Amino acid sequence: MSGALESVATLSIGLELESAHLVGFGGAIGAVLRHLVYLQFSSERFPWPTLAVNVIGSFVFALAIFAGAGESTIQLVGIGACGAFTTFSSFSVETVQLWERGDRRLAVVNAGGNLGLSLGGIALAWGLLALVG
Repeated sequence: MSGALESVATLSIGLELESAHLVGFGGAIGAVLRHLVYLQFSSERFPWPTLAVNVIGSFVFALAIFAGAGESTIQLVGIGACGAFTTFSSFSVETVQLWERGDRRLAVVNAGGNLGLSLGGIALAWGLLALVG
């Protein structure tokens, strides 16, 4: 893209094209990986895939942040891949669905598990890097 056209694109949407490509590419990877997790671990009883992607994604994003990854890596891995891999919306809807079908204990376990285990994934990333650093 020519310099003038790139400047116009950057000004008009407030986004650098290189950053958008990194986030988009990472997002494509994260979305496909999330789909694969759902295909492998879907369950009628409990939303295991959502719990798994949220915990793994929290761990990976934290690992990148705490390791001091550069901006491009954060855009690719954190915002793109982990952003598409993890899901707050599915977690929220699935928790409400569990509650509405009468599985109130599982709804509470799901809510607490997503929060607690995702924070645990972040703590694990921090601890691992503290050990090797």
